[in-house]
Amino acid sequence: MIKPAFLLGAPSSNTGKTTLTLALLRILARKGVDVQPFKCGPDYLDTYLHTLASRFDGRGRQGRNLDIFMASEDHVKGVFLQHCAEADAAVVEGVMGLFDGSVKSEGSSAAIAGMLGIPVVLIVDAKGVAYSVAPLLYGFKHFDPSLRLAGVIFNRVNRLSHYEFLKEACHDVGVEPLGYVPRDETMAVSDRYLGLNIAPDVDQESAIAAMADHVSKTVDVEKIVQLCSVEIPRPFPRSSCTGRGNAVIAVARDAAFNFVYAENLDILGQYGKLEFFSPLDDAILPHADMLYLSGGYPELYAKRLAENAGMRKQVKAFALRGGVTYAECGGMMYLGNSITGRDGVNHEMCGALDLETTMRDARLHLGYRKVDLSAAGYARELKGHEFHYSSLGGIGHLDNVAEIKTARGRVVDTAVFRVRNTFASYVHLYWGETPDFPGFLLDQAHVTGSSPENARD
Repeated sequence: MIKPAFLLGAPSSNTGKTTLTLALLRILARKGVDVQPFKCGPDYLDTYLHTLASRFDGRGRQGRNLDIFMASEDHVKGVFLQHCAEADAAVVEGVMGLFDGSVKSEGSSAAIAGMLGIPVVLIVDAKGVAYSVAPLLYGFKHFDPSLRLAGVIFNRVNRLSHYEFLKEACHDVGVEPLGYVPRDETMAVSDRYLGLNIAPDVDQESAIAAMADHVSKTVDVEKIVQLCSVEIPRPFPRSSCTGRGNAVIAVARDAAFNFVYAENLDILGQYGKLEFFSPLDDAILPHADMLYLSGGYPELYAKRLAENAGMRKQVKAFALRGGVTYAECGGMMYLGNSITGRDGVNHEMCGALDLETTMRDARLHLGYRKVDLSAAGYARELKGHEFHYSSLGGIGHLDNVAEIKTARGRVVDTAVFRVRNTFASYVHLYWGETPDFPGFLLDQAHVTGSSPENARD
């Protein structure tokens, strides 16, 4: 199958990869292209935004993660091929600098592009530079002979005359110029808003549309499509789990809870029917065998979550009666007693876990995690990612059933709390290659003698 597929990379972070990715996704979607977005690495905010950007005129695709720490290369390649086969084109957003990996370039965006057999479109921040980009481009073209560099897009260009200098540098080193993005306040504001959070006062759709309008004027999208059309092999069969297939799983999904790996939902769907609900807006919790509270930004919606007291009461009742509940990061915050915002205001939450979370004196906790749940009866190592600014306080008697380490093997104090059949942690686990994990969770109701019927409110 020949179709456009490329990775957007850059010499470093903060050069505009996400901005250009969102703009190109929307431009292609406007042209009627069914485009599949991917993100290198564990980032769930970018895939959320990718999903929004690919939607147009009733079409769109869920953003997918390609991460070779959380899964094997075979699995990652299988995810890519499977979803490429169903789409007209694929756009992959890289992570960090193009050759930045866990050890040298291992696992880098360049390594993933090579593994997938797709070309790279380099994004270079041209603020304050002209012909001096020549040695930079020369280095990126020749450093790794196996890398297929389709061309370069220059970001933050002053005016057309500035771009002419940059084009001369491209021609002298044999790199195809694919256009430029002029410096523009609308673009800067949209980029800044989407890069910070998904707060309720941010009009994400308008921001993405503005990006696409701006980029479409000066970037040669048709040339990108032409240069990046490659042969995509047919997907190979992927193993599926042996789930019971008839469970009902209630999944929180709304503006407060939307950070979730798409592969996780695919695996959950193999165990039965997914019933999506909104802790913000819904009055009734679906009758279910399992409750999945994903991550997100509950602190931005804490007042509304607190005001929906009926839902909070039902979630607490489900958990305390032994209903299988899995909560990650924002979901764990919701299950706790309260969330204190940056402004110091305290908002009551579900009270299913005796803990409190606060955004006061917030600091970033970030990194890959290896999770050992053998103390809880699950024998396989799980992998995931931790990313949050909140911290825990007022922790009561909660059992930690996990040992959690960094990618380099250092033990961290992050926990997986267990109360009855409720499991909660700051870690976002990736189940794509451990598809039996939801089955382990569902089985806990039988192990402890709590039936799904008794767990329902």
